[in-house]
Amino acid sequence: MLRRFLNLLLVLFVCVGLVQGQNLYPVKVGADHRHLIDHNGGPFLVQGDAGWSLISGLTKEEAEKYLEARRRLHFNSIIVNLIEHKFRGPVNRYGEPPFTTPGDFSTPNEKYFEHADWVIRKAQEKGLQVFLAPIYLGYIGTEEGWIEELLANGPQKAHDWGRYVGNRYRGFDNIVWIIGGDRNPDKAREDVDAVAQGIKETDDRHLMTAHCHPENSAVDQYRSEGWLDLNTTYTYGIVHQKLLADFNRQPAMAFVLIESTYEGEHNASAVQIRRQAYWAILSGATGQFMGNRPMWLFDPGWEAALNSAGAEDMQRLYLLFTSRSWYDLVPDQKHEVVVDGLGEFNGMDYLAAARSADGGTVMAYLPTTRTITIEMGKVSGTLAAAWWFNPRTGQATSGGKFATTGKKQFTPPADGDWVLVLDDAGRNLPAPGAVR
Repeated sequence: MLRRFLNLLLVLFVCVGLVQGQNLYPVKVGADHRHLIDHNGGPFLVQGDAGWSLISGLTKEEAEKYLEARRRLHFNSIIVNLIEHKFRGPVNRYGEPPFTTPGDFSTPNEKYFEHADWVIRKAQEKGLQVFLAPIYLGYIGTEEGWIEELLANGPQKAHDWGRYVGNRYRGFDNIVWIIGGDRNPDKAREDVDAVAQGIKETDDRHLMTAHCHPENSAVDQYRSEGWLDLNTTYTYGIVHQKLLADFNRQPAMAFVLIESTYEGEHNASAVQIRRQAYWAILSGATGQFMGNRPMWLFDPGWEAALNSAGAEDMQRLYLLFTSRSWYDLVPDQKHEVVVDGLGEFNGMDYLAAARSADGGTVMAYLPTTRTITIEMGKVSGTLAAAWWFNPRTGQATSGGKFATTGKKQFTPPADGDWVLVLDDAGRNLPAPGAVR
């Protein structure tokens, strides 16, 4: 009898968790124009994964396997192409193309979009938000995207296509629209804008952002069009510099790190994937996306990558930041909190730090081990509780308590990258990374 009761209780907890996830959406921009908030007004930290070819590339069974794996690792957002041009497309796994006349946006295939509907609804069931790309343009010099078809269709058909998808998905809660894709609009600007305006005419519920050519943020290409709600950072350069540039824009606009180096590409190391994610949150972003190859295009081997080192590390990052008031953190750009041991400003060992506005918490990410110096007076209260958080394991080790006066040096307990967390000891916060 007791076992039956416990099993029923477990089912109830699972159902409550799913309902809570469903009730988070659609997200909105907070009053501070710095962060996203969920449907209930709570701060929303985008924990994203690139699943570009999900709709066209997988069967329903495979799609559910992917979505469940993302849910289990605390991802809450995924980037997906509504229509895929090259990678695992344009025909989906059930043999259905997006258009009954190839490339003609005025001929949507109902069977194709019924499958897309199913995938997006299944994501909602898993508590996942879909950054949905209705017209992926494709990287310059490739046939990856729809830019040539967009130009051939012209602005009126592009506008009608936007109205079609906006109307179709207006009732779905878990969507953020993402315009473009790996390319600036350039010669197709009028057509791209027509798609966005068409969506906005029929869907006033969801935010809209954009994915541009590398080193271009969304505001660089689309601020004047009037439909951009959320900025994005996309860079393969010195990531923290680009992030801070987007944080410092005026007027302020909430932004996410939409793309940098993907795991499994460009000979990326595990620490490279981690540091760009930690840099993002500590530089004022309202979240970040990781990517993995073969995952993003669902090439052979994608199932073995579901629990990759990068995905596991992102789960640890999410648990760390949500164990503190991450949305109150302000980047330590003037180095008034961490005053020494900063690393190279133009390099990959740059220390990113942030402090909550009231001084209750300081966080500093060290890509490499070194001794750093903290201005202790920047922590509120009379004593600071120090913690070392290991981003490779998720373990937090107490570093002791110290007076909040003068300067103090801190050295990580071992080699590798680390996060130093300093809390106002009087607040009795749990260990960093503990589920709140």
